Amino acid sequence: MESVVGIHHNEFTFATVLTACVAPFGFDHGRQIHTQVVKNGFNTHKFVGSSLLDMYAKAGRIHEARKIFNSLPEQDVVSCTAIIAGYAQLGLDKEALEMFQKLFNQGLKSNSVTYASILTAISGLANLDYGRQVHCLVIRCELPYYVALQNSLIDMYSKCGALTYSRRVFNNMLQKNVISWNAMLVGYGKHGCGEDVIELFKTMLKSEISPNRVTYMAVLSGCSHGGLVKEGLDVFEMLIRDREVQPDIEHYGCVVDLLGRAGQVEKAFEFVKQMPFKPTAAVWGSLLNACRVHSNVPIGEFVARKLFEIEPENAGNYVNVSNIYANSKKWEDMCYVRELMKEKAVVKEPGQSWMKIDLLE
Repeated sequence: MESVVGIHHNEFTFATVLTACVAPFGFDHGRQIHTQVVKNGFNTHKFVGSSLLDMYAKAGRIHEARKIFNSLPEQDVVSCTAIIAGYAQLGLDKEALEMFQKLFNQGLKSNSVTYASILTAISGLANLDYGRQVHCLVIRCELPYYVALQNSLIDMYSKCGALTYSRRVFNNMLQKNVISWNAMLVGYGKHGCGEDVIELFKTMLKSEISPNRVTYMAVLSGCSHGGLVKEGLDVFEMLIRDREVQPDIEHYGCVVDLLGRAGQVEKAFEFVKQMPFKPTAAVWGSLLNACRVHSNVPIGEFVARKLFEIEPENAGNYVNVSNIYANSKKWEDMCYVRELMKEKAVVKEPGQSWMKIDLLE
C-alpha cells in the first residue's frame, strides 16, 4: 500500500484495506500493512484492531487474532464477533463457546452475526440444550431474522437431531435462499429421512430457487441413506440434464454409494467404469465397503488392488478386504492380507469415542 504524496493514511484507510487481505497472497500483504499500522500508532484503534484480528482469524492464525483482541482498549460487538467467528470457523467450538460465555457475562450486546457464529460452534458440538438457549436469546433480543441467522438455526437443530425444530424455523422464514433449502435437505439426509428429502426437493423445484451442486449432493446422499435407489437415479439424470450445474466426481460418488448400499454392487462397479472422471480413493472405498457388506469377493479383490495402489498405507482398506474374505470363509486369503499388513507395517488406528458435556452452565 503506497502513500500518495501529501496524503497520509488514517484509521479508516487501514481498516478498509485490511478487509481485502483474506486470500492466500492477501494475507502476506496484510502482515505488511500490519507493520504500517503499528508504525502509525493505529494498532489499538478499535476499527483497525477489529479488521486486523478478523484478517488473522480468517487466515487460521487464531492465536495472533487473540493477542490483538486482548490488546484492544475497547472490545465492542464487532471485535467480539470476529474472534468468536474465528474460533468457530476453525472448528474450535469449545473455545468459541467459552469466549461467548465470557463476553455475555460481561454485558456484550450481540448482533445477528454474533449469534450466527456461535450457532456454528454449537452445531459442531451438537449441544441442543445450549442451542435452544441461544435461540431464546435471539427471540428475547428481538433481532431482525436475517436469512443467514435462520439458516444457522436450521443447521444447528439438524445437527443436534431436532429436525422438527429445523423444519419449524424453515417454514416460518419469510425469505429463503438456496442455502436455506440445502440446510434442510442435508438435515433430512443425514438422519436417513429419504422420503422427506424427495418431498422437500420437489417443493424446491416449484419455487423460484434453482438447485445448485450442493443441493444435488444433499438429495443424492439423502436417497442413498434412505434406500431410495430409483428416486436417486432419477435425480442424477435430472442433474445430467441441468444446464446450470455441472456434475462432479462427488455426485458420481454418491451414486456409487447409493447403488452399493442397496446391494447392487455389480451395477455400481459398471457405473464406476463408465464415469467421465478417474475414480478417487473415496469412490473405490465406497465400493469396497459395499463389497464387504454384501460379500462380493471378485469385485472386492479388484477394488482392493486399486486402493492398495492409490493409498498403500490406509489400514482400513486391508481390514475391509480381509473381512470380505472372512465373511466368505476364505481363511487363507484373509491371513494373507493380514500378513501383508504386517509386511508393509500398516497399523490400524485405534477407535475413539467422545462424550458430550455441558460446557456452559
